[in-house]
This record gives sequence, C-alpha cells and structure tokens, in this order.
Amino acid sequence: MFSSQDKKYMAKALSLASRARGKTSPNPMVGCVIVKHNQIVGQGFHCAAGLPHAEINALNEAGDDAHDATMFVTLEPCCHYGKTPPCVDEIIKAKIKKVIISIQDPNPVVSGKGLKKLQEAGIIVESGLLQDRASKLNEVYIKYITTQMPFVLIKAGMSMDGKIQNIDGKIQDKWITGEKSRYLVHKMRGMYDAIMVGKQTVLDDNPYLTCRLKGGRDPYRVIVDSTMEIPMESNVFASPQMAIIATTINASQERIDAFKKLGVRVIITQPDKDGRVDIPELMKQLGKLEITSVLIEGGAHINASALSSGVVDKMALFISSQIFGKRDYLSVVEGLDTPIRLKDICVKRVGEDVLIEGFV
Repeated sequence: MFSSQDKKYMAKALSLASRARGKTSPNPMVGCVIVKHNQIVGQGFHCAAGLPHAEINALNEAGDDAHDATMFVTLEPCCHYGKTPPCVDEIIKAKIKKVIISIQDPNPVVSGKGLKKLQEAGIIVESGLLQDRASKLNEVYIKYITTQMPFVLIKAGMSMDGKIQNIDGKIQDKWITGEKSRYLVHKMRGMYDAIMVGKQTVLDDNPYLTCRLKGGRDPYRVIVDSTMEIPMESNVFASPQMAIIATTINASQERIDAFKKLGVRVIITQPDKDGRVDIPELMKQLGKLEITSVLIEGGAHINASALSSGVVDKMALFISSQIFGKRDYLSVVEGLDTPIRLKDICVKRVGEDVLIEGFV
C-alpha cells in the first residue's frame, strides 16, 4: 500500500519526465526523485537519447545522500548496455535502500530483469505506483517497443457539423479552428517523430508541415503519393532530408530516382486492394527507421485508409464553433466500411474550440 507521500514523490517524478516530451525518441520519458528523511536529495529526468538516464542525473545530484535513500522512478531501471551504461549498477553502487517504480519496462531486453538484479543486491523493490499515469505518459514508447510499429494519432480540425473542406479541397475561411487550437497543434507536431499527409493535402495547401514554435522540433514529413505526382518544388521538400515519400511499385522509376537525387527518402510498398500505398507496410518501414510516432494531418480519405487498415491508436478532433452547412463538404473521415467507436474519451475546452480525444 503506497502512502500519500509516496504518491507525491512519484507525481513529481512523472512531472519531471514530461519535461522531455518530444525529445527522447526512441527512448521513453523517465523521471526520478531520491528521498531521504522525507526530503528530496536528488532529482532528474532523461533529456534525450544518448544522454544520461534519469536515475543517473538524480544520483549525481544526491551524491552521498543517496546512501539508504528511497528512489522513485517512473520506469524500471535499465540493466543492459545501450548508448549508456546500465542504471541498476549505479543504483546498487550508490547503496540505495529502496526503489519504487511506476511500471516495468516493456522492452524485452529489460522487462523484469532490472528489478530482479536490484532485489538480488538486497534492495527493496515495489512497483505499480501511479502506473496508469506512467503508462499514458509513455504510450508512444510502449506501442513502439512492443510492436516495432509507431504510435499513430489522427488529428483533425472540423466545423461543428463535422466538415473539414469541400470536395475541391477548399474551406470557407483560412482556418477552421481558433488560434489556441492551432498553437496546440504545433506543440503536437513538436512531440511526434513524423507528420503524415496525403498527396491531395500537399497539392491543395502546399504546407511546410513544420513546428512553428520557438525551440520546437520539426518532425519528418511523410507524404503518401501512390503515383508520385507531387511537384518537387513543394514546400514539404524545403528540407529534403526531413521528407519521406511513400509510394507503390507502380510509380514511375524516373520520378523515384529524381526525388532520391534531391535527398528525399522514398519508401515503396506493394499496392493495396485499391492500388494505393499499403499503410500497415508503410508503418513497418517507418518503425525500422526508429520513427516511433506518426501524426496524421491528412484529409478525409487518408484518415479512412489509416483507420480501415487498423494502424491508428488515437484520434484528436478539434471542433470549432463554425457551422458550414454545405452538402458538398467532406467529413473528417470518408469511406469507412464499418463504424468505429472511440474509447476512453477526454473532452476539453481550447479557446473557442472543443478538443475530443479518444483511443481507437
């Protein structure tokens, strides 16, 4: 049974971990707090892949005070050599008395082994504290490390009557949703490894698909184009090393070679039953590139393709106060064979808009 003090310290560790949101891929976000005599003597979080882990940062801050202290860490400490040495060895060396974790590391290289090594060294180990919060924090990492497939979120802005654009790809106003929603979308772009759109979005809007926030990280731009029709001068290719085109074996080899020469990565799949890019195969290929998360910002048809193929984990729907009321306007999703009901719904106000999030 965990005390209220235990929960307070783990909540602090989770808060620390979240500071690195969007910066640790393909690693998880991890926070750590070291407590002695009801005082925090050390704390830290994992800032980025290749840098010291949260436990090491906390131990360094604690120094000799780590002896006989309790460590609160949001994820099971690692016990293997990767880009950094094993954390469990340093925890044992520091003579920590007790380690409390939120969740075991789902990585099969680590899962349970780190805890076992700590116990064998005589350290008291407890797990499960605020585990739901910890799992949600690392929903991307958990999906990727257990399936080698990226976590996929569909984001869409729509009118109150569920419309996103007319059949020609145009909307009545430049923006459907408000300024606060657009700010949040750019924060989301900075948290995901890649942003994916269909060919039509590029042809209609010619977007850059960057994170336009100060200090924000630009994601990879994945453009799904089964026929390679996108103009090479499109804005998404302004930084060609950050662009990926997904196409099929039926695409022009000449066009494929031209984009490769430009510096764009090209992923080629077999066509699906409709002659389009095989979305599950695309996700497998993105996973091999250590792209752990994909934000889909496409139109009605690519949303339907992704949902129908079963690769989508979550949806984020921004609903504005506008009502379009036009029969020829497309909905967020067009072409599903069977309805989809979202689970674990969360509703929040964003300025004048409403954000509905749910898992598929």
